[in-house]
Amino acid sequence: MQEETQTQTQTIEQLFRDERRSILATLIRLIGDFDRAEDALAAAWEAALVQWPREGRPVNPRAWLIRAARNKAVDDIRRRMVAERGREELEQEAAVHDSAAVAAPDEAEESPAILLDDQLRLIFTCCHPALAVEAQVALTLRTLAGLSTEEIARAFLLPAPTMAQRLVRAKHKIREAGIPYRIPDEADRQERTDAVLTVIYLVFNEGYAATSGQALVRHDLAAEAIRLGRLLCDLLPEQPAPRGLLALMLLHDSRRDARADAAGDLVLLEDQDRARWDQNEIREGLLLVDLVLRQGAPDSYALQAAIAAVHAQAARAADTDWRQIAALYARLYELHPSPVVMLNHAVAVAMADGPAAGLAILDRLAASGVLAGYHLLPAARADLLRRQGRAADAAAAYREALALVSHPAERRFLQRRLAEVDPTAAPLSPV
Repeated sequence: MQEETQTQTQTIEQLFRDERRSILATLIRLIGDFDRAEDALAAAWEAALVQWPREGRPVNPRAWLIRAARNKAVDDIRRRMVAERGREELEQEAAVHDSAAVAAPDEAEESPAILLDDQLRLIFTCCHPALAVEAQVALTLRTLAGLSTEEIARAFLLPAPTMAQRLVRAKHKIREAGIPYRIPDEADRQERTDAVLTVIYLVFNEGYAATSGQALVRHDLAAEAIRLGRLLCDLLPEQPAPRGLLALMLLHDSRRDARADAAGDLVLLEDQDRARWDQNEIREGLLLVDLVLRQGAPDSYALQAAIAAVHAQAARAADTDWRQIAALYARLYELHPSPVVMLNHAVAVAMADGPAAGLAILDRLAASGVLAGYHLLPAARADLLRRQGRAADAAAAYREALALVSHPAERRFLQRRLAEVDPTAAPLSPV
């Protein structure tokens, strides 16, 4: 009997993990408040853990949880109303009753389109341009990814109370500014979609190339960003940008297992064991790239995905079509004139036409000062100088990069490179 109860509990917990995101999105629509929706869902889940093993699992567990959570939210508002008789509480109770009236009496009959619309409303609300980018990222991870406040805080190496305050401020901003929980009008959708794509890519980048902590790669964050990218493709099937972003993330993520060695140290792309690349992700990413490019006028995500596709199609590093990559970076720079794009273009030019051609671009970039403090610029210069056999100049550039780098794995890599060009160089102390 005890084993049966334990199995039932595990089944309920798994269902909750699978359905939590979509249920929360629906509850926020019905209740109109992030915190109350989360509290109501937690209370409904606790009730399910007690009632379902005793009374049997309902025919539609999702509908049961939505109905129970909505009822608990109404009860909570009534209790507060009795205690405070506040006008705001009366208005909120009316709003919940109105939403309940609009919703179907039995949530079991909700269509897939309604479920997707609820999640689309939520992701556009989390990424509203009135919120700071860091607040958008935190709120997206909390509500759409289902990460706890403590998990989000750990991901960005912040104290949990600091992250909790960031989330509180974001929700307060939504409430006080009257940010609507809805899909934006066509006129505003493109701007908001751009914000959503940016947030998802920020989450992915923090997972793929962690800016802090000991691990070079955060698989959990990268996987969650890919899940959100898939969701956005489902939500906006007519738009190519989400597919371009998903392709880019899949192609980069396909190399995750080869990017670090057993000690957790960085392995450059040219030195990676390509047999360890995830071929399923590569195949899916290549299909998406082809689909997006056929639609014409590729955006920055599609162009970056096309660059990643060239790498993915090379069986060996020596087979890489660097001229095509250089041309794609040049096109990307026309569309998005970023100094980081120019840095990557310079590296591709160096690989296609020799280190001197790339160094000429990097030297101009360094002289402009736009990437002052960015460790990858002197690191790239150091690598090209090393390839030219200019050991002393390369050592100086490696030291410059080491003075700027913060991630331990990248720092160890640069120290090894420095030792190669200057065997007398003393190991530098950890940051």
